[in-house]
This record gives sequence, C-alpha cells and structure tokens, in this order.
Amino acid sequence: VQPSSSLSLCVSVNGWELLFSEIIDWNTAAVIGDERLLLQIPTTAYFSSVEKIVLTTLEIIQDRVLEHSSRSSLMWNSHPGGLFALPQYSGYLGDFPFYYATLGIKPYPKFTAVIHAVSPLVSQSQPILKLLAAVAKSQYCAQIIVLWNCDKPLPAKHRWPATSVPVIVIEGENKVMSSRFLPYETIVTDAVLSLDEDTVLTTTEVDFAFTVWQSFPERIVGYPARSHFWDSNKERWGYTSKWTNDYSMVLTGAAIYHRYYHYLYTNYLPTSLKNMVDQLANCEDILMNFLVSAVTKLPPIKVTQKKQYKETMMGQSSRASRWADPDHFAQRQTCMNKFASWFGAMPLVHSQMRLDPVLFKDQVSILRKKYRDIERL
Repeated sequence: VQPSSSLSLCVSVNGWELLFSEIIDWNTAAVIGDERLLLQIPTTAYFSSVEKIVLTTLEIIQDRVLEHSSRSSLMWNSHPGGLFALPQYSGYLGDFPFYYATLGIKPYPKFTAVIHAVSPLVSQSQPILKLLAAVAKSQYCAQIIVLWNCDKPLPAKHRWPATSVPVIVIEGENKVMSSRFLPYETIVTDAVLSLDEDTVLTTTEVDFAFTVWQSFPERIVGYPARSHFWDSNKERWGYTSKWTNDYSMVLTGAAIYHRYYHYLYTNYLPTSLKNMVDQLANCEDILMNFLVSAVTKLPPIKVTQKKQYKETMMGQSSRASRWADPDHFAQRQTCMNKFASWFGAMPLVHSQMRLDPVLFKDQVSILRKKYRDIERL
C-alpha cells in the first residue's frame, strides 16, 4: 500500500500517542503498521532526520506561542508541508505558489525584473542597456529593479534608457551574490524575472517565458539549463554544462520564479551555505535550484531551444566574465556536494521536457505563429 501523500508515514499504533498529532492528520496521512516495521519507515517531511524532528518540534512550539500567526492544518498536511510554509512570510495560503492549484487562483499577471549588475557602465552599447530596453517593452513587465553591486559609482540617471515602466536602482551595500535573492519590499508582483547583466533576451522570449511560468508558478522557468550526475569514480556529485536533452537546473541568469523563494532563500537556508556562495562569488543559482526542487520535488522547466547563453567581455578594462574562470567549474562541483550534504540528499530532479511556442518551427506561415520572432534567433 502506498502512502497517500509525500507527508505520509508508516507508523505503529500499539497504544502509543502518534508524534506531532496536534498538527498532522494521521487519519488521512498514515499507513498503520506494527511497531516491528519501524525500520521500514520511508523518508518524510518531518521525520527524515533528527534535525527535521527537532526543527518540526520547534516550529510547533512557535505556532503555540504565536497562535495568531500559526500555520493552518492545510499547511502542515499538504505538500510541501509546514516547514516550507513560513508563517513569518504570510498567514494567507494564496501568498504561497504551491497552494495556487489547491485554491484555484492564478498569479498576478505581471512580473518584476531584477537585473544583477556588477560591471561599470562605460558604454551605451553594453548588453545591460539593451536588456533593459527589451524587458521594458514586455506587455507583462510591471517594473525593473537594477541591483547595482558594482564597485564603481552609480551612473547618472540620464545614462539609463528611457522606459515605459519604472526602473528602480538599488545599490548593494555588501556587494555579495546572495543579495540578488533578498526579499526586497519593492518587489510587489508574484513573479520575479531574474537576469544577469549580460543576458541576451528579446522581448518575445521574455513574454513567452512568463506565459509558461503562469501555468507553473511553483517552479523555476527559464532558458539556460544545466545538469547534475553521480560520478561513481569519485563517489561524488558532478556538474555539467554539456548540451543534452536532459537537465535538472535552470540558471537564474534568465529565469522566472515566485518571489516567495527570495524569502525562503534568505530565511530558511543556513548562513554557512550563503556565506560559501558569497565568498566564492559563485553557485547562488545552483543553491536556488536546490531550494526550489527541495520544496516542489519537481524539476525546473526549460523553454525553447536557446543554445547560446552569451557571456561577454564587459567594460573598458575587458574584464572577463566569471564563467571563463578556470576555477569556476571546480567551484560549482564543490558547491553541489556541499549543498547536497546539507539537504541530506540530492533534491534536484532530471527532466527532458522543453516547452516551445505553438507551431514552433512548423512548416506553416509565420503569420500564424504568436511568438514568431523566437524562431529567428
């Protein structure tokens, strides 16, 4: 007999009070068995480790003390469980992307673009300015936030292109990689379009990715895909950027996800992992993928066949992109194994699904295609 949900547990009655019974509805989430079957208990949301049991206990105590902001029974007994539905964020189920389907609601039909800028603005032909213009033209764009994490002073206002949507520039105080995932109050839309300064995207690509995300608001949806694998020779997880039909990550240099994951990244993940990311100036995108997959138990979603994810030479100093650093790949391998160790298992899920526009590359008139410009890229 299979458990009815991911939160299920094989338990013994035998006259014992069932653990966490004040928040877990064992009548709907349990497969009852004899206590001699204890060692056959499967991995669960609240009992998979001593750390999870302790954390669940502390969260229950917090709900008792702060009853006005405690989690509902639905949060504790529905995927992904109460540990990922932080009550400090909201007590309203509709603010969490993984409850949209249950509630029958749809996300707000606009997005906030967050562009991570680390290079000085020395030329009007730099990719970030073209990216600003392309994103601002999207019919779904509510506002653009430029996160200025550059050591050089902020450019004068007249150097930024004129746009039909507000452009908010936030100067990063600490100049760290994790700052791109802070839960900024200026992000008022459900969707966040995360972008690197040198990402090359057209307005059509932005529009299509957002329309796909609206159907999968609990996942990361985007363009540059990567994958993980188990290296049996080294007995460790490996990271690959090889172009195949298989992937398990969508990099946040060109991806859309729900703003709640900013809050979860900042408040759920341990300081040790975020410090590692900031010290290496690397792997923040991998860590975000680990987090979202750990929550959803699902892979991200790649859209269209965009093979070339350009990394450019930026500025007058011809500073090479961090992606060209020979240590970059080795660092990402190390990050993956460190992250997997903290999560207790590898949360990433492989997928071979790619979503393309209707009639994508079909031999029909281009006038019949809604996202016709994508095929020309």
